[in-house]
Amino acid sequence: MKNLLIIIGLLIFSNLQAQYLNIEISNYADPNEPSIYINPKNPLEIMGGANINRYYFSEDGGYSWDEGTLSSPSYGVWGDPMIITDTLGDFYYFHLANPPSGNWIDRIVCQKYNKLTHTWNDGSFMGLNGEKAQDKHWVVVDQKTNVIYVTWTQFDAYGSSDQFCQSNIMFSKSTDLGASWSQAKQINSQPGDCVDSDNTVEGAVPAVGPNGEVYVAWAGPNGIVFNKSFDGGETWLANETFVCNQGGGWDMAIPGIYRSNGLPVTVCDISNGPNRGTIYVNYTDQINGEDDTDVWLVKSTDGGETWTAPARVNDDPAGKQQFLTWLAVDQSNGYLYFVFYDRRDYTNNQTDVFMAVSSDGGQTFNNFVISESPFNPTSGVFFGDYNNISATNNVVRPIWTRNQNGNLSIHTAITDMSVGITQRDLVPASVEQNFPNPFRESTVFSYKITHPGHIKLSVINQLGEEIIVLKDAYSERGKFTVRFDMNDYHLSAGVYFFSLQAGNRSIKRKMVIANN
Repeated sequence: MKNLLIIIGLLIFSNLQAQYLNIEISNYADPNEPSIYINPKNPLEIMGGANINRYYFSEDGGYSWDEGTLSSPSYGVWGDPMIITDTLGDFYYFHLANPPSGNWIDRIVCQKYNKLTHTWNDGSFMGLNGEKAQDKHWVVVDQKTNVIYVTWTQFDAYGSSDQFCQSNIMFSKSTDLGASWSQAKQINSQPGDCVDSDNTVEGAVPAVGPNGEVYVAWAGPNGIVFNKSFDGGETWLANETFVCNQGGGWDMAIPGIYRSNGLPVTVCDISNGPNRGTIYVNYTDQINGEDDTDVWLVKSTDGGETWTAPARVNDDPAGKQQFLTWLAVDQSNGYLYFVFYDRRDYTNNQTDVFMAVSSDGGQTFNNFVISESPFNPTSGVFFGDYNNISATNNVVRPIWTRNQNGNLSIHTAITDMSVGITQRDLVPASVEQNFPNPFRESTVFSYKITHPGHIKLSVINQLGEEIIVLKDAYSERGKFTVRFDMNDYHLSAGVYFFSLQAGNRSIKRKMVIANN
């Protein structure tokens, strides 16, 4: 009996220590302020971006990544990356400008990715207005019409304390796949200042409702406010609707962080689930004190006419810091996914990355750590103004910045609802990238089994069809290699995936067979 209790205790301890599989996307050029987006048309395709001009592309669900430097000879690239796809599955990268002729951040730039050539076009732009600065944009695509909507902040003079300088929320749209953009229009009635702090209007993240409504909330001197359009952004309410106060303002101090904000994130459930049409706004504030930053959610079920009282997302006891939150809704079922930094388990500045999920429209929240180990940020290193998260068809990929001894890197975690996101899963296996890759005659895969059980090794094509089964049997724990020889498997040149299924996980690595 004693031995049985010891075994049970070890199993419980092992499960508590187990983490979601973390993938380092890149540590090149001190990346920060990352964005990520899963292609709903093909969830194996995921694009990421980071300051100031980096992009990352995965074709195996986020297990491996190619990376490159984004350039725009006409308009320049100056950070604030935002990634999205249209309804055709094409990726877009939105960013600030630094044109060779013109002014720093004088417009918002949109560049489109060509998956056949793995290149970006030179881009198009919106918002150019003399010497005024265009900053802090975000984007949404109408899933019925494929119209692209963008909102952002326009500064008369960025950083100025001149009382006559204003910040305003701007809107533009594209009806031709990002080739051109409508004349930017102001959608707020109450301006902010240009200091880039609590009294500046910022954080405009647009969302689209079930009937094509365009929704957006932002923060500023009046707290968090909201506006909407019923005609594709042509007209808006004359005055913003009040959503909620933001205790301490949106510009907040977090120990060890160069700067931090609690700017709101707006999403709308357009799934066929029970909460269809609900608008959600996620933010952080310090209403409970500077040493107790919390993550909050408010929602509206009547098109933004009225809003609930804020619900606290982080479920720890009071007194710890949770900050830099982002929210995504999985439109296949209406589930809400949050990502944020969290210090609930520490008395110093050590920081974990947590996720929270709500499957009941924000009534309850399940919190869980997703980072494999904590890190200790320092205020001398700029960390970026946001992290990000994307979710589609139960595939969920957060992205965050990590600081290790002053060196920045960006990471994701394999967190899929289909494998039980509401509990910390054991990681039963890992797969290394095959070598060589690309190859002509043969290549070698290495994989590790950490928990014995049934595994399946196979090769799948780009359509996700299993075409070769290499092994389908029980495996002991250990590290193994598989040689894939073209003399045994006569495949045409092209892109394929090596797949390992172990326990409740499926891991894929892209392999490329080159032309002879």
